[in-house]
Amino acid sequence: MDSSLLFGITMLAYLLATACYLGLLLFKGKGIGRLGMLLAAAGAAVHTAALGLRWYESYQIGIGRAPLTNMYESLVFFAWCITLVYLALEFRFKVRIVGAFVMPFAAVAMAYASFSDRMDSQISPLIPALQSNWLIAHVVTCFIGYAAFIVATGLGVMYLLKESAGDREGTHGITGSLPELKVIDDLIHRTIIFGFLWFSGGIITGAVWANEAWGTYWSWDPKETWSIITWFLYALILHARFTRGWRGRRIAWLAILGFFVVLFTYFGVNYLLSGLHSDG
Repeated sequence: MDSSLLFGITMLAYLLATACYLGLLLFKGKGIGRLGMLLAAAGAAVHTAALGLRWYESYQIGIGRAPLTNMYESLVFFAWCITLVYLALEFRFKVRIVGAFVMPFAAVAMAYASFSDRMDSQISPLIPALQSNWLIAHVVTCFIGYAAFIVATGLGVMYLLKESAGDREGTHGITGSLPELKVIDDLIHRTIIFGFLWFSGGIITGAVWANEAWGTYWSWDPKETWSIITWFLYALILHARFTRGWRGRRIAWLAILGFFVVLFTYFGVNYLLSGLHSDG
């Protein structure tokens, strides 16, 4: 068995989990929601094994590096982080319905990694400058931050959907099973704080790594530039909440805006701009 087969099983598990969570949203069946959680957790377990196996496979061919360096590997790792952050949220706050708004991101990421012509799934050696233990620290911290921002996006969509329905649907419509607005707003805030702290760690470890590899902490590479733009956006969201008291719809819209900024920082820079981070 190779890692690609396990990644395929993971993708199937995430797609089925997404279907179950959407079933929970539409039909309010607790059993199907529980099945969605079990599928997401099982998928995450297989996903973990697949990442470990791919790492082992790199040693078998004499490369020996963490599976985090090209776009294919970073995308499947991104999906893993999204799932783990979501599951932690579900277990901590008992909000299973959030899976309907978050697990589609993980499922789409795995499907894109598996089927896109742009993805090169070959295990390739690293250039000398990237052969550093800071690689793991930098990528892990950045992607946990990214994943939390994606979860915040899903929560933002949930908030706007709930707010737009108002009291029209009561407890019987699609939005009737969603948490109260103040609960969703609090979850958005907590998730953004969590992501902001991890992403800040990612920028710091990246700067240290850059100094070790190229002799400078910051070079205004396109990825670095857009990373700091992303950081400032979420810093402004937190600042607006703490000092201006922004809540509710404003924060939900900003969380959704953050998704597009993260998407460009992660994908757009790689495909549209050239720089040191063009591979992943």
